[in-house]
Amino acid sequence: MTQPRKRIPVTIVTGFLGAGKSTLLNRILKDPAMKDAAVIINEFGDVGIDHLLVETSGDSIIELSDGCLCCTVRGELIDTLASLMDGMQTGRVRPLQRIVIETTGLADPAPVMQSVMGNPIIAANFELDGVVTVVDAVNGLQTLDNHLEALKQVAVADRLVISKALLAEEVALVKLRERLRMLNPRARLIDADMPEAGSVAMLVNGLYDPATKVADVARWLGEENDHDHDHHHDEHDHEDDHHRDSHGHDHHHHDVNRHGEDIRSFSIVHDRPIDPAALEMFIDLLRSAHGERLLRMKAIVCVAGDPDRPVVLHGVQNVFHPPARLAAWPDPADRRTRMVLITRDLPEAFVTDLFDAFTGTPRIDRPDRAALEDNPLAIPGFKA
Repeated sequence: MTQPRKRIPVTIVTGFLGAGKSTLLNRILKDPAMKDAAVIINEFGDVGIDHLLVETSGDSIIELSDGCLCCTVRGELIDTLASLMDGMQTGRVRPLQRIVIETTGLADPAPVMQSVMGNPIIAANFELDGVVTVVDAVNGLQTLDNHLEALKQVAVADRLVISKALLAEEVALVKLRERLRMLNPRARLIDADMPEAGSVAMLVNGLYDPATKVADVARWLGEENDHDHDHHHDEHDHEDDHHRDSHGHDHHHHDVNRHGEDIRSFSIVHDRPIDPAALEMFIDLLRSAHGERLLRMKAIVCVAGDPDRPVVLHGVQNVFHPPARLAAWPDPADRRTRMVLITRDLPEAFVTDLFDAFTGTPRIDRPDRAALEDNPLAIPGFKA
């Protein structure tokens, strides 16, 4: 594997009102590894940073005693990220290794994610590393029943942190864990009282392992957690949770449809190289016509014409990160295309049928190699 292009990872910490985001952030801020990080918050008072940690304060940036920077959102989030980037380039802000964005409790996380992914200048310098969602064990079930924003916060998360577990009744806690697993089977569930929840490791959810600098696709796609969940279903004879269709695709089902919910998490696995034009049409139609219902998509794709170097895709609704090409498959023995999708009011059968329509019979002609170098997908109309 080659070294990934150096972009600053961005982690979004979200959760409904009163879930415990401030408590989680305060613990993480005490990790020495956060000294080269910046935390973007809406208002300092909302997060309630321990004032004993504050060392210096400016107009919109405060520096904590351990060196971590905190700044408020001034106008659009894009402006705040651009200001931090400009500060680093001009020397006003020291080089940063990580950005943490704390959303308001009522926020739909999608626009925040899109701010990192959709602006070309921002996407060239920052990369969405992951989403950490805090869920209140006492009020979590009721919140999920009554607020769509809370459902979205859970559905798009890479990690789910359950707070206030000691205050909740055991029966309610079990039901909450089951509900979270149904909504997002691939996210890792973590108790806020565990030591891991108070370290910078909580924020590391991206494609690349920061220690080895190589791609950890299984972790990024959440396949390990998903496997555990599939096994759990198999033990309970949910035979339809996983099947292989006539086109050679594996489909994993995790559907929720109650209390007005229609959120689905599923995967598509394809064992043949995909024609770039077919991939373009599939993605373009999915995001242009159904983007509002595509909460999140992650994929590693085997592209015809250069199957030895997979393409990585990451999208939120109709906004996608610029596609990236890996130098080689992380696991040479597994060169299948794998897509993980989280949708709302968008049936899995519709998505898989659309995928089959464009990729069921891939073309065998090779795309122009020079075009592949310029654009990993060799898709003239693909705009991230």
